[in-house]
Amino acid sequence: MMRLPPFQYLAPRTLEEAVRLLADHGPEAVPVAGGTDLYPNMKRRQIEPKVLIGLRGLRELQGISGDERAGLRIGAGVVLRRFLEHPAVTRTYPTLSRAAASISNPQIRHMATVGGNLLIDTRCNYYNMPYWWRRAINFCMKKDGDVCWVAPGGTRCWAISSSDLAPVMVALEAQIRLVAAGGERIVPAGDLYRDDGIRYLSKAPGELLVEVVVPPADGLRATYWKLRRRGAIDFPILSVAAAVRLEPDGTCSHARLVLGAVASRPVRSEAAERVLLGQRLGPEVIEAAAEAAWKPSRPLDNADLTLGYRKAMVRVYVRRALRELAGLPAGEGPAA
Repeated sequence: MMRLPPFQYLAPRTLEEAVRLLADHGPEAVPVAGGTDLYPNMKRRQIEPKVLIGLRGLRELQGISGDERAGLRIGAGVVLRRFLEHPAVTRTYPTLSRAAASISNPQIRHMATVGGNLLIDTRCNYYNMPYWWRRAINFCMKKDGDVCWVAPGGTRCWAISSSDLAPVMVALEAQIRLVAAGGERIVPAGDLYRDDGIRYLSKAPGELLVEVVVPPADGLRATYWKLRRRGAIDFPILSVAAAVRLEPDGTCSHARLVLGAVASRPVRSEAAERVLLGQRLGPEVIEAAAEAAWKPSRPLDNADLTLGYRKAMVRVYVRRALRELAGLPAGEGPAA
């Protein structure tokens, strides 16, 4: 049985107290809300904080408000079950509800939070293993070792982004509100992530993700497709978030296409977006966009299923997502 290492748990009552505690304890402290990713990582000794700062009691992190005209304001501490069923979410951006419903299972969604999924650790077959397994291979670059077993000759970690909400937030051009003891800042969702398996967030250690602000829908059509071996529990090994705005004549005037689980951060396919802009979303244009997204995609051997299959599915899932947005038959239904 894997057990948690010893730690001190602090339960601040206000956001101001939480950021002060985080600053006071420095690198020894880690914030925790649902803990559905943090606690298993602690049991595997992938992270060993001395202090946990509990966020579940902070009212400032619990709100959801907005509509199609005003956009959405989503507290980072909102649990996924409440988030995916909230009327403001299901009416304004049902694709956010769809993405949240694809995360793990009902039990986890009753505990896991919006902010927790956005900040979830990167994953790799060589890293997400028990301590004894990692020790047997002399660990890896992400924790305790100095070699990335995915690319042993390289100098960086290739663990992949495993968030379901992140690609959708990037596609919807959401803003992320970060608060620290010294003040706060707002960054575009895409700027929250780095293409580095270890330092995968631009968030400073003393900052808390407090709120996500999603702009007004304004006629935007969006969807999320996810590939995984099983229909529940599993993390994505490929995901596609797409958002388009179509003019009355069917011409695409806005396009964002984001791939998840193909790199250490969500990846915008700007080449595919350029194919779509100014065009009607017919089968030929969609096929060209799917090809543009597929060509530069280079999955590595660090997740479930073969890398060749995962690369082939980029074209397939982009095609399905765009056909859905265009109102065309998408073929096989989305992986849940």
